[in-house]
This record gives sequence, C-alpha cells and structure tokens, in this order.
Amino acid sequence: MTGIRARLTANFMIIIIITVTILEVLLIYTVRQNYYGSLEGSLTNQIKISADLYAKYFSDTSLQENVLYNVDAFWNQSNAEVEIVDKDGSIVMDSLGVIPTGNAAINDIKEALDGNTGKWIGRLNGQKVMAVAYPLKANNEVVGALRFITSLNAVDKDIQNTAYIFISIGLAVVFIAGLISVFLANTIIVPLKEVTKAAQEMASGNFQARSKKTNEDEIGKLSDTLNYMADEIVKKEQLKNDFISSVSHELRTPLTSIMGWAITLQNEQFQQKDMLADGLGIIAKESERLTLMVEELLDFSKFVSSRVKLQKAEVNLASLIEHIQKQLTPRAVRENINFTVQCPKDLPSFFTDANRLKQLFINVLDNAFNFTTAGGLVSFDIEMQNKELLFTISDTGCGIAVDELPMVKEKFYKGKTSRSQNGIGLSICEEIVNLMGGKLEITSILNQGTKVFITLPKGESFYA
Repeated sequence: MTGIRARLTANFMIIIIITVTILEVLLIYTVRQNYYGSLEGSLTNQIKISADLYAKYFSDTSLQENVLYNVDAFWNQSNAEVEIVDKDGSIVMDSLGVIPTGNAAINDIKEALDGNTGKWIGRLNGQKVMAVAYPLKANNEVVGALRFITSLNAVDKDIQNTAYIFISIGLAVVFIAGLISVFLANTIIVPLKEVTKAAQEMASGNFQARSKKTNEDEIGKLSDTLNYMADEIVKKEQLKNDFISSVSHELRTPLTSIMGWAITLQNEQFQQKDMLADGLGIIAKESERLTLMVEELLDFSKFVSSRVKLQKAEVNLASLIEHIQKQLTPRAVRENINFTVQCPKDLPSFFTDANRLKQLFINVLDNAFNFTTAGGLVSFDIEMQNKELLFTISDTGCGIAVDELPMVKEKFYKGKTSRSQNGIGLSICEEIVNLMGGKLEITSILNQGTKVFITLPKGESFYA
C-alpha cells in the first residue's frame, strides 16, 4: 500500500507541478508583454507628439538648422535618450552627446525613414534598451527620423520582482496541493487496505470475515464482490459437506446390506436354497446400485474438471426416444404412474453423443418419477421448432419451492424433501446440455408439479 500511496502522490504532484509551471510561464510572459507594451505605448505617444510639433512649427527650416537652434524642443517631450537621423540614415544629434560615425542601419530607423513607426529591443552600450523611431516630415515629405531610446533595466527589475512573487505563490500552491494529494491518496488507500485485510483473512480460510463498504465506487464494488464471493464459498462449502454426508450415507446403505447378507450367508443354518437365492439377489441388486452411484460420481468429477468430450455420431432420435420409453415404462407400471411420450414421426437424425443424450433424458425423467406419487403423470414431449428442438419433461409431483428453484441446478444442492438424492444429477444434466450448445430451464409450482425444458439447437448438427 505504501507503494500505491507513493505512486498516487507522485502522479498527483507531477500533474500539479506541470500545471503550476505552465501557469507561471504564461503569467510571467503576460506580465512581461504588458510591461513592455505599456512602455512602448508611452514612448510612441511621446515621439508622435514631438514629430507633430516638428511638422507644425519647425518644418519650414532644414533639419540641420533645427538641430542647431531648436533641439531642446525634442528633449522636453521625454526623459528618454533622443536621437535625430537625417534622411540618409546618419545620426545628426544624440542627447547623450555621442554621435557614431556612418549610417545607423538599425531596423527601427529604416522603418521610420520609410514613413512608418519603427520599434526595436536590443543591447546598446552594454545594456538592454527599447527604441522607438518615427518619421520627421516637412511638407508631407520625410526629411529624417526621430528616435527615443530608454533602458529596460528598471522594467526588467519590476518584471523579475513580479516573477518572484508568482513563483513564491506557485511553490506555496504546490506545497498545499501536495498535502491535499496525500490526503486524497489516503482516501483511496485506506479503504483499499480494509479490502486487502479482509481478502487476506479470507485467503487464510476465515470466510466469515467481511469487507466493510465505505463508498459507492469501484472499491465499494470490490468490497461487495469479495463479500459475495465469501458468501458463495461458505454456501458451496456447506453444500459440499452436505453432499459428502449424503453420499457417505447412500454408499453405506448398500454396503451395509451387502455386508449383512454376506455374513448371514456364511452361517450354515441360513444356507437354505431360498435364503441363499434371496441373499444373493439382494447383494447383486445393492452392488448394482452402488456401481451406478460410483459411476455417477466419476461422471460428475469428469464434468467438473472439464475432461468430458462428446463422442459424436449420427443418432436416430426417434429410435432413441422409443428405447427410453420402453426402458422406463415397466417402472411407471410398477409405481402406478401414467407415463406418456409425444414424439413427431418425422424427427431428423442428430449428430451428437447418443450415450450422453440418453443419460440426460433418463436423469431428468428419473427425477420426475422420484418426485411423483402413485396415480400421478410424467410426460415426455418433443417439439420441432424453427432452429431448435424442444424436449419438455413434466410431472404432477410435489414441485419445488420458489426459494429452492434457483439452486436446484447447483452442484451438491439437495432439496429439502426426503426424496432428494445426492444433488449432482441435475448439475450433470446442465453440463451435458451446455456441451451440446443448448439450454436447460426449470419451472415449478409447489404441490402441483415441475416442468423441465431442454432446448438443443438444430444448426448443422441435424440431417433430414
């Protein structure tokens, strides 16, 4: 959990630092542009006033004469350094008294001599400056250029101080956001710790442990899932224990009969012909019942481990249904149960595992007979539908309670009635149906009867 907390906090901090850094850069850039823009605007207004003054009052004399006699008029308009450039680009006057030789080939002066306002930022005499140049006109003709130059040291200092303030605020924001990110990380980590603790207890075998749900979020859903899993494990464990107890009892019953009769027949006084025949008959019958139970358990084990593969071959459905009817009719007569089979005459052949299909139908029919009393009805109806075959097995037996119905197909589940067997018959049936790509559904009304619907797809498995 420490790793997750560190990663979450680190991720939060990376996002915060990147966001604050971008905002700081944008703010400082905006402040710089505002400061420079304000200074540029001030110089531009001052230089325009001086240029207009020249055009109105001094344009009737040459530029050189004005430099000699009226230069103070330009200096009075600004605190900036003032330069006057003639139309050839040569500086003819500098308020600092330093006049470089040759042409001033700086872009802002060129712009001004072309009749536009020129702007330039660069280094002059070792310091960073801003210059604004403006044309001087006489009779609407450019006769030179006026240039104002100001140092940017003070402006840059103000920008730097403002940047320090913004950076300090940014660092404070990062620190506060870091504390908040730790808190937010804990809101995820603490519930996750609770879930992990409950999961560890469950893993150690304590399925009574439960995860406390704190929020309706993904961790809350995980908590619900863990609790549901624990409930299901406890339920399955109880079903398994009941199943083992039931199977042990059912295996013990025929074994007790076999052992009892074997011991009895060893006694010479019970070895009369009739007694011997009865005893051997019971031993044979109980051995057969024991064999069937063991086979069913082995089948169940194979299905659970997914080791069952269908041995497919072409099956005559009509013949298979007729065989099942003949096999179960004597039992129906013996138990005084009315057994009916409704089967279309034009049933197609089915490419599947005949033994598994027969096992499926006989298991369901066996349940129907087990839960139907004398005088009742068990019916087996086959109906051809558009893309599938529907097999319906219904009885008029005791039915299944509403609360039990969703669980009757679960592994190991035994109903509450005394006629329930080992609880694996229907689960095997559903496994067979699933292997065949169909579905098995059960409806029931308590004390009225049960219907089992087995749907198997036609698809390419059928041959007309």
